[in-house]
Amino acid sequence: MPISDCDVRDPRMKRTRQLLQAALQRLLQEKTFDEILVQDIAEAATVNRATFYDHYTDKFALFDAMIASDFHRFLEERNIRFVGPCSSALAAIILAVCDYLKQSHANRNCAGQGSFTPLMDAAITLAIRRILLEGLRKRAGKFRVSSEIAASTVSGAIFGAAKEWVNSGDRQAAAEVVPSLVKLVLPLVEGIAPRHPHSAKYTKRKTRRNASRL
Repeated sequence: MPISDCDVRDPRMKRTRQLLQAALQRLLQEKTFDEILVQDIAEAATVNRATFYDHYTDKFALFDAMIASDFHRFLEERNIRFVGPCSSALAAIILAVCDYLKQSHANRNCAGQGSFTPLMDAAITLAIRRILLEGLRKRAGKFRVSSEIAASTVSGAIFGAAKEWVNSGDRQAAAEVVPSLVKLVLPLVEGIAPRHPHSAKYTKRKTRRNASRL
């Protein structure tokens, strides 16, 4: 089975994947996604079909990888990393997602590719999940649920909120709406993280339990 783009270290493999992703991107300017065949992608990338399948299971996997690479570049340009479950880290990610969706929405309409919206939505959500998962795994063992469940839950919430914003007719500026979205998403992260034994709520609850035993 082909390995994830995140795990690729060989420069030649990276180069081949870049060629395949660039080929798909070019073809999407000429055809709909449904019309594009693996053979078309391979020819446009100047590789054979066998090489394509060495890297991706199908064109859907390639599409996901293309969106993920594009989104990661977008974040790198802004020097954004998700380093942990705090409001500032979430705000940076949410603002980036809003801006990226706005940009993608405009490009998709210009290219006449509105038909693959569900594919795009799924690919962007997956890309957000990967970014979150990278940060959450550094704090493995510090959550009530697995990092994977946490990343899936929070990425779905971020994408859903950002998509509603970008599709709204009379929307606020992204920078203005982000604080409200952080307030919506942050409780999810706080609900996943274990309560600190010295927090005020924890101490108050423990005091009440001890008092009831007297």
